[in-house]
Amino acid sequence: MRADRLVAALLLLQARGTVTAADLAAALETSVSTARRDLDALSGAGIPVYPQRGRGGGWQLLGGARTDLSGLTAPEVAALFRLVGPAAAVSPDARAALRKLVRALPEPFRADADRAARSVTPDPVRWGADAEPPPAALPTVEAALATGRAVAFRYRGAGTGAATATREASPWGLVDKAGRWYLVAGTPGGRRTFRLDRMAGVTVLDRPAEVPEGVDVGREWSAVVAHAEARRGAVAARVRVPAGLLGPLRATLGARHVRTEAGSGTESGSDGRAVVVTVTADTTAMLARQLAGWVPDVEVLGPPAVRSALVERGRAIVAACGGEPGPPSAAPT
Repeated sequence: MRADRLVAALLLLQARGTVTAADLAAALETSVSTARRDLDALSGAGIPVYPQRGRGGGWQLLGGARTDLSGLTAPEVAALFRLVGPAAAVSPDARAALRKLVRALPEPFRADADRAARSVTPDPVRWGADAEPPPAALPTVEAALATGRAVAFRYRGAGTGAATATREASPWGLVDKAGRWYLVAGTPGGRRTFRLDRMAGVTVLDRPAEVPEGVDVGREWSAVVAHAEARRGAVAARVRVPAGLLGPLRATLGARHVRTEAGSGTESGSDGRAVVVTVTADTTAMLARQLAGWVPDVEVLGPPAVRSALVERGRAIVAACGGEPGPPSAAPT
């Protein structure tokens, strides 16, 4: 498992001071190219690992051959946990190895690093969006979590033209939902969840964060997901989908919101094999918006309200693109 290799590479660097990719490959029983990728990944994640070129060179952990890992700061430990990702949550060995790494830090850094290590909750189930680059707000929020401080930031609401408001919050933890980042935090109005890509101007405040004793961010996030999934499943449509498009449709809209009807199997249509599925969303308008780009490749069977919303959306698209569509253009001769 990659999580085990990454931590083992760090500990090997600590023990030897300098290693080559070939040394690491031999020690971890991997290929040299895999060892190079692991070392590059550690360096790219912000861990103080760097290559020394030339004769007798190799990869070194900042601090020298006798390092006690004092080169690792709390944000860098958080970066390691983020790099390892969900594997550390599901693998007891990987989690134990990272805990040992935290304990290897000097005492002044240990408490902050431990908070950083516990601050990220992975959720591998995608909400219909592609993975995104880490948002600009992530390092500052990680620093606030590591030091137990509150944050202030500007927050943009959902939708085009949404208003931006100034907020203050006490970070409880981060959630990496298949590449999209969320902050679970306490506010004067209670627990709130913020998307990091909508946060700007994040500042770590001087006052400590107010975190309920024994708060379990994983459990809090499960409640957030349950509420969101219930809301997103309020409206449903029956859709006939060519079998070859079922995978892309699920990847785009979210597998939880594209469910195959029990006993439907596949059926033959004019374009080959097809399957009937149920697609859900929070409103009729949102469902029409999500399906509009798939029509006519998929057929919306009902209900009438969703079909009517699709017709209205089609008319709006035609109007926005310059009026009624003309006849198909003749092929050039």
